[in-house]
Amino acid sequence: MKITREIKTAILVIASILLFIWGYSFLKGRDLFSNNKTIYVLYDNVEGLQNSAPVTINGLTVGKVSKIEFSDDSGKVKVELQINSEFLFSKSSVASIYEPGLIGGKQIMITPNFQDKTVAESGTTLKGEIKSGLTALVAERLTPLQEKIERMAVSADNLLTNVNTILDTKTKDHLKNTFTNLDATMAEFKVASENLNGILVDNKGKIGVTLSNLDKTSGNLVKISDSISKINFAATVKKLEKTLASVDKIMADVQSGKGTLGKLAKDETLYTNFVKASNELELLLQDLRLNPTRYVNVSLFGKKNKPYKAPVNDTIKK
Repeated sequence: MKITREIKTAILVIASILLFIWGYSFLKGRDLFSNNKTIYVLYDNVEGLQNSAPVTINGLTVGKVSKIEFSDDSGKVKVELQINSEFLFSKSSVASIYEPGLIGGKQIMITPNFQDKTVAESGTTLKGEIKSGLTALVAERLTPLQEKIERMAVSADNLLTNVNTILDTKTKDHLKNTFTNLDATMAEFKVASENLNGILVDNKGKIGVTLSNLDKTSGNLVKISDSISKINFAATVKKLEKTLASVDKIMADVQSGKGTLGKLAKDETLYTNFVKASNELELLLQDLRLNPTRYVNVSLFGKKNKPYKAPVNDTIKK
């Protein structure tokens, strides 16, 4: 049987129409040749969610978004999902809109409720939630940081303004002079340190000897301290206390006139006798000086003793 050109044209047109319908349905999220069930979810806001967005369960893609429209009765947004009938989940499962990353748009994640054994059939409406995506979390974290940065920028601007106010021409000149003087001071310090290094190098031997002597001295001090530590200070202090007590007793006896020292210190008669004896001894010595012949008379032929003459100038007070 020969197929005419008209039949071929008709078959091609019908095939084109069917291919167009299938392609349009595929782009809209519907697959005409797959066994899917239709699930509905109501949301308050579906910003960023597009048709053909993937629907996942535990990270596995099980379907896609087929339609997004307003709900007639509640004013919410109704999202139609085409889910593969092989994947079973309960009616109390939650369908959450989330953002898997910075690139790629939003998706829907179904969180099954394994405690509920009632399987969601085609036409079931699930509870919808919206989870904050990575962009929202970053925005939440960046907003306080941005406010702090703005406040820091304002504070820095005020600080720079105050610094510019303080650093006038006179202050800048003073700062320049200060740095100049500091540079000169550091140069002098460098010279002084070089001189000090030279002195240390020249007197290295003497410093070594001094340190050796100091070491010996410290060793001797240690020995002296050991010797001192062996001294019985308690016994020495007791002996010193006894000695001081004896001295106090002697001084008390002297003050009271007891004993030889006490009588010498307190007896006025003894003092008077000493004074008289001293005066008489002085008279005797004066007479011996004035009339030596009276006491020493050497004569070969013998002479009579001269009568005694009292000294004219008697310097001794009676």
